[in-house]
Amino acid sequence: MENVLINALEQGLIYAFMAMGVLLTFIMLGFPDLTVEGTFPLGAAVTATAVVSGISPVYAVILGSLAGGLAGAATGLMHTKLKINNILAGIITTSAIYTIMLRLMGRPNTPLLSYDNVYGQVLGWIGISQSQLTAIQNHIAIILILSVAVLVLRLIMGWFLATDLGLAIRATGNNERMIRNLGVNTDNTKLIALVISNCLVAFSGALACQVQGFADVGMGIGVLVASIASVIIGESLFGKRSVGWLLTGVILGSIFYRGVLALALHLGFPAHDFKLITAVLVLAALSIPLLKYKKRKNGVFNGSTVLRWHQAILSLFENKAGGRDVTR
Repeated sequence: MENVLINALEQGLIYAFMAMGVLLTFIMLGFPDLTVEGTFPLGAAVTATAVVSGISPVYAVILGSLAGGLAGAATGLMHTKLKINNILAGIITTSAIYTIMLRLMGRPNTPLLSYDNVYGQVLGWIGISQSQLTAIQNHIAIILILSVAVLVLRLIMGWFLATDLGLAIRATGNNERMIRNLGVNTDNTKLIALVISNCLVAFSGALACQVQGFADVGMGIGVLVASIASVIIGESLFGKRSVGWLLTGVILGSIFYRGVLALALHLGFPAHDFKLITAVLVLAALSIPLLKYKKRKNGVFNGSTVLRWHQAILSLFENKAGGRDVTR
């Protein structure tokens, strides 16, 4: 079970960046961005190519994130300037990204096991050598680094979404026509949201490839569904009382989702069953609000029961006022 917990935290924190990016476009902006399945491996491919070329892993991760932002900008420009359907724009960008990754790496995958990674470099800044750590200690160190990064991003996202620009992005998702009538350029808000979202997705891919030790053009298959599952689970289990609570819930949802997958693998489920497990998790998360509503409706203190009690009490006082004591 120790390995299950470590894997859940490590993978959950890595994919939390992507989940927050998907939250921004799918939930807040209302933009179904399929570019995600391309920008995740693109971030990994650019990072791997940069590391193999001798660039510092930290700078390589930044380059990977910027590449994802450019892909998001391409989707946004196609949708806002060329008026291409948002789903089709994402599909076109993802198709182009596949060729770009093959051109960059020169082959479908690039191994990174013999190269330094960003986690070892960060540990070196505080005087710790990654080679001197045991396997468990190395995973714990990676989890601590990721926890700090996720916390910083959570605070930045909470601050950003409370700014005028962040509010304009959220308003565009709620009522685009109204916010446009108020003088906000909704094309710009969509473009900015897509760039930020895909930067986060590519950043997640850049971090993932350095934990796994390789970058592959097929890394993005299924990541969109996994991210949506994390968002839905976080939103359903932990609520959305405020933006800050929603962001925190998405992070916890990502960890919970990866924990379930790690537990399933630990119990002996084959890897090809994970798609079915994901489908069941998403279905269960989507059903939670309905089950809660039915529980309140059928409970002791539902609306009709309270109304009947209220009417009975009023009737009791009216009878007393009329000189008849019904309590005897």
